[in-house]
Amino acid sequence: MTDAVTPFRPSVGDDQLDDLRRRLAHARWPEPAPVTDWSQGVPVDWLRDLCAYWQDGYDWRRCEKRLQDLPQFTTELDGLGVHFIHVQSPSPSALPLVMTHGWPGSVVEFLDVIGPLADPAAHGGDPADAFHVVCPSLPGYGFSDKPADAGWDIDRIADAWGALMARLGYDRYGAQGGDWGSAVTAGLGVRDREHVVGIHMNTPFVAPDPETMNDLTEFEQRSLADLGETFEWGVGYALEQSTRPQTLGYGLVDSPVGQCGWIAEKYWAWTDHDGDPTSALTRDQMLDNITLYWLTATAASSARLYWESGWARPSGQAQMAAPVEPSPVPTGISIFPREIIRPSRRWCEKRYRDIRFYEQADRGGHFAAWEQPELFVDHVRRAFRTMR
Repeated sequence: MTDAVTPFRPSVGDDQLDDLRRRLAHARWPEPAPVTDWSQGVPVDWLRDLCAYWQDGYDWRRCEKRLQDLPQFTTELDGLGVHFIHVQSPSPSALPLVMTHGWPGSVVEFLDVIGPLADPAAHGGDPADAFHVVCPSLPGYGFSDKPADAGWDIDRIADAWGALMARLGYDRYGAQGGDWGSAVTAGLGVRDREHVVGIHMNTPFVAPDPETMNDLTEFEQRSLADLGETFEWGVGYALEQSTRPQTLGYGLVDSPVGQCGWIAEKYWAWTDHDGDPTSALTRDQMLDNITLYWLTATAASSARLYWESGWARPSGQAQMAAPVEPSPVPTGISIFPREIIRPSRRWCEKRYRDIRFYEQADRGGHFAAWEQPELFVDHVRRAFRTMR
């Protein structure tokens, strides 16, 4: 094992992009569903339109250039090569902040927020809110290596991130995350509490408090109703990824249309839109992330995090909602209206002992930093003002 931190520059060969276009041009399509909405999955006409743009109009080089313009590195953590973006702030008082994405996300989600977080003064903000921003790619995601052995669960990732921040010379730092990144962030608050000054999450995995069931607020009633609908109609992807990720991977790694549909459905289900998810994320934004999954062939390796977590087992879901040890560090929580899980503050207080910031936003969904970058940055700044 080496402690070396090696500069990394993402670069994709023309042959890979040509192969993608060829596969899209020769895709086999199923017949339309017998319904006209999204209730059976992504409508054929909608996906064909997106894939036609992917084939003939989309420019990966634009996204690649945005990534290349950021300082990126790889390093070995617990035997695995991990990719990360590391943008150091010009502010001498900046707080180091490790930000973790989830599924079906990537570091692409953070491209619009890294600059304002690292250099507030250059974006109309207060230099006192500056962060040294570290954005790792989860194991098996993006440009990080794919684990060859089982065992890369949330706790192991949290330990790796703690080691990464120490390797970068940060003995005092904050952590932020959504989706699986929220679980990693919460884990850091427990497992590296000596160095974590506070955490902020936009997908807090918190179960409803049974003691409140006879006195639910209107917000809690809506949250429970939406969560019930999600568990009835919206968790098929998670059950498959947590039980048979390898089988799923054969189709998605081989078919760009399959990979596109698998991820794009979540843009419809989880973003704050007016009926068409392209009102929340542009086609280019969607395809930046989807193309990263395609080019790195990470459909199976990314899905394995569900298998590692035991998500399909009730015990796995329960552990995400209520770990053995409640988080002891200062905590900030942002709730966006189209998020999957939207716990009330009193529910959150059962898991997080020291909530310094809790706010319900008026717009945005699961991909908060991506959908509402200015609002997201404002929440992160204000949350960590209470923790620095």
